[in-house]
Formats: sequence, C-alpha cells, structure tokens
Amino acid sequence: MSQNVTPPIPSLVPETAPFTAEQRSWLNGFFAGLISLDSADVTALSGDQNAALMAGGAPNPEDDDGGAPWHDQTLPIAERMKLAADKPLRWKMMAAMAQQDCGQCGYDCKNYSGAIVSGAEERLNLCVPGGKETARMVKALAEELKSAPKPAAAPAAAPTAVATTAAPGTSRDNPSFAKVLSRTLLNKPGSQKETWHVEFDLSGSGIDYTVGDAFGLFPQNDPGLADAIIKALDAPADFPIGERTLREVLIDGVSLSPAPDMLFQLFSYITGGERRQKARLLSNGDDPDGDAETLDVLAAIEKFPGIRPDPEAFIEALDPLQPRLYSISSSPKTVPGRVTLTVDTVRYKIKDRQRLGVCSTMLAERIEPGAVLKAYVQKAHAFALPADPNVPVIMIGPGTGVAPFRAFLQDRLADKAPGRNWLFFGHQKSDCDFLYEDELKAMRSSGHLTRLMLAWSRDGDEKIYVQDRMRDSGRDLWAWLTEGAHIYVCGDAKRMAKDVELALVEIVAAHGARSLEEASAFVTDLKKKGRYQQDVY
Repeated sequence: MSQNVTPPIPSLVPETAPFTAEQRSWLNGFFAGLISLDSADVTALSGDQNAALMAGGAPNPEDDDGGAPWHDQTLPIAERMKLAADKPLRWKMMAAMAQQDCGQCGYDCKNYSGAIVSGAEERLNLCVPGGKETARMVKALAEELKSAPKPAAAPAAAPTAVATTAAPGTSRDNPSFAKVLSRTLLNKPGSQKETWHVEFDLSGSGIDYTVGDAFGLFPQNDPGLADAIIKALDAPADFPIGERTLREVLIDGVSLSPAPDMLFQLFSYITGGERRQKARLLSNGDDPDGDAETLDVLAAIEKFPGIRPDPEAFIEALDPLQPRLYSISSSPKTVPGRVTLTVDTVRYKIKDRQRLGVCSTMLAERIEPGAVLKAYVQKAHAFALPADPNVPVIMIGPGTGVAPFRAFLQDRLADKAPGRNWLFFGHQKSDCDFLYEDELKAMRSSGHLTRLMLAWSRDGDEKIYVQDRMRDSGRDLWAWLTEGAHIYVCGDAKRMAKDVELALVEIVAAHGARSLEEASAFVTDLKKKGRYQQDVY
C-alpha cells in the first residue's frame, strides 16, 4: 500500500531569531499551518469516477458515495442509515456495516457490501462487529435487492470468481495452521485484567505477514457451554448432524452468542400462546422483557423452558462460528517465522453464570503450547507504516491497543529507520498493567522511542487517559504534525478512538490557529491523505 510522504516544511523563522530550537520548530509549524498545510483538492473525483472518465464515459451516479459520511465507526447504525437514506442500495448496504474496516469478513466495509450487491458474496452474516443490528439490516436490504429493478442500460454485474489457487493462510477462506509456542501473562499481581502474550510458530504454514496486519484464528467454544446446551435441550450428545455429532458441531461449528433471530423464530414455530408471541417479538428485534442483549443460546433456551426443538433444526437456526482477528504485536524482521498476539481475556457475569470470550479464553486456558490452530493473516486495508522511514510516527494505543505499535517499533528498529517515534500508552495501574514495560523502557533509553507518554486511570483519584496526555503535549504534538508525522490509533472504537479524535481536533484548533470546524476538516484531510490511520474494534 502506497503512503503519502509529506516533505519537511521550510524554515519560516530566521535562525537568528531569539528562540530556542524547540520554540523555532513550533513556530515554523504554527506559521506553516496558517499558510497552506491543510490545503486539499476538494474537487477530486473518486477512483471509480476517474476510471469512468478515462474510459471516455461520464461518472456513473451509482458509483458516487458522496464521500461516505456514514463511514464512521462511532455513529450508531440508525444515524448511518439516515445519512445513506437517499443513496442507492449499494451504499445503504455499506452504511449497515460496522464501519471498522477490520477485515474480519474478508473485505473492508465498502467491498463487502459491494460483493453482496454484485452477487459475488452470498453470505450475509460476516460482519461480526456489527452484531444483530447489522445482520438484520443487511438481510432486509438483501430482500430489497432481490426485488429492485435493474437499470435498463446497465448489464448485470458478474460475480467475482473466488480464487481457488490462493496460498494457504492468506484469507479466511484459505486458512493454514500455526502452532502455539508459548503464552505469558503480561499483568502483575494486583491487576484486574488478564492479558496474555501468545507466540505462534509459522514454520511450514506458508503464512507471511507485515506489521499492521491482523492474525485470524478459528476458535472453539467452551465444551462446558456446549454440554450445558445439550442438557438444556435434553438431546443426545452424539445425535448425528451430517457426518458429525451434535456436541462436535456445538464446539466448533456454530456461534453460541448472541442468540440469533432465527433461533427465536424456530421457537415460535414449536411453542404456543404467550410464549409464541414473545418468541416472535424477539425474532423481530423487539425486547419484550428488557433482556434481549443478555441472551446467548443457552439463556435463550432457558428463557423458554421445556422447549425441545429437533437438534438438526436447532443447529440450522444458529449462525456459523466466525474467526476472530487480533492485531499482530511482532515484526517478522525480529524473529522470522514467528508471530505474537496480545490478548485480553474476556470474562463477565450475567446473573449467576459466567460468560466467556470465545477465542480469548480458548487461548488463555483451553489450549496448551504445542496445540495447532487453524489460522490466516488478514492484510491491513489501511494501517501501515509510512513508506519513507524518515517520517515521524505518533502511536496511540491504550491497553492491548499497544500491540501493533510494538510491531511498528520492532520493524523500524530492524530497519534502522531514522524517523522519530512517539508512543502514548495507557492502562489502569502503573505497577501491574504496564504491558511490555521492560521493552518499551529499553527503547526509550536507547533513543529509538523518542517519546513515551503514559496514562493511568486507576492510580489515584483522578482518572488519566491517553487523550489527556495528548492535550498535555498538544504544542509538541502539533509541531510533529507540521513536520509530516503520521498518527496511528489502535483500540476501542466506540469510546477511546472517538475521544482521541476529539482531543486531536482541539489540539489542532488551539495550536494551529483554527476554529473547531476548520480543525475538524484538517483532521479529516489527514485521514484522506493516509496520515491518520486507525485499527479499531
């Protein structure tokens, strides 16, 4: 993926002016920002439109997404659909996606929706981050698509052929295998978190990766949960499902959380009275008892005690178990043939039952070193180091969001890249949650990590987050931006990423002499130029 390289700004403050080097650098950036830093060609056509013009034709209005204002993972789906209300089905379909461009579906949001509309992709439930809301909307739009009239002058889109010769390990549809070498707990005693550093051996797998990529794993459900479901169904564990048993399919074939709409629809067929009405409401996305968000498959069965669906029909009503993606936390230039992940173990209680993150608890407790797992690499859509090793980088990654930045730092160290590196890291407690503390402090001491800003939210009465540290260093952060720095953010999409972007807008406004509206446009332009990249989930 090509990256935009911003050349150094000219010196606008004379060397003889009575300022320190640091002050002169900041003033240069300030004046450069006033003059021309955020100039952008707002009349540029999209790639599709340019292609049409080069072919001698006018742009197709169906190709115009209007700048895709819904492509913002912090917007609720209702707002995204409102923004796309007057657009063709293609763009409504895109707006229904989770907008994370995470690649878990095997595409980015734009291309997954496009593949569905063109007929190249028939699976409608691949957007795992979108959850039930996305699944319902995509299904409804797919029904509209079936009945939508085809433009008379436009030929039917031909489905894209699925590559059958792709190398193993290059996609979710062409996985390979990786062996677990080790797992190491990164938190110290006293932490409320459980974060594991997991290392895999890629020898013989054919899997290759670059920093910024994600590692996909095909998980297995907790066997204890599968057994509890079998008991609640009062079904034999060895009931044949195809050439497998019910228990085997429950462990590695279907998703057990959340309970899908189709399951409640099945329940509505085989029960009656008030329970039938309740099941129908749940299948339509309603919440008659205010507990719909807590219903996994076992809780759904327990909500309708005594219901006994046919095991085969029951399995058909469940969603397939999807692979899980994790940001890679290593560089192949450091230890070739190895890859590492940084994984928070997910456990929480609802009522009296503990719920488990499917893949995180599998990695933490249900496998041992030597286990071989089905895996693949999901290439980054837009999350990569600058092509120019001289370009400074600013990395913002609290918690496990530090994962890709550990990889970035290793990669730049191996390349002896001269560009400066600045990391913002945050977590709960400094004495037990400083992930990769020794490595990061060593990089800071050596000068490879130019700046390291730390934020701890549970060390005292005041909660400090990475966005607070950004504001504390706003003047310097702006100076780095004026010198062409690229900004990277990794972590929670709903809260952290939104707060970080707001802090950046405020910093640009305060130190770049702009209104908040102009500062927001400036940050948007950074994104368009590939200088503000996010890996959020």
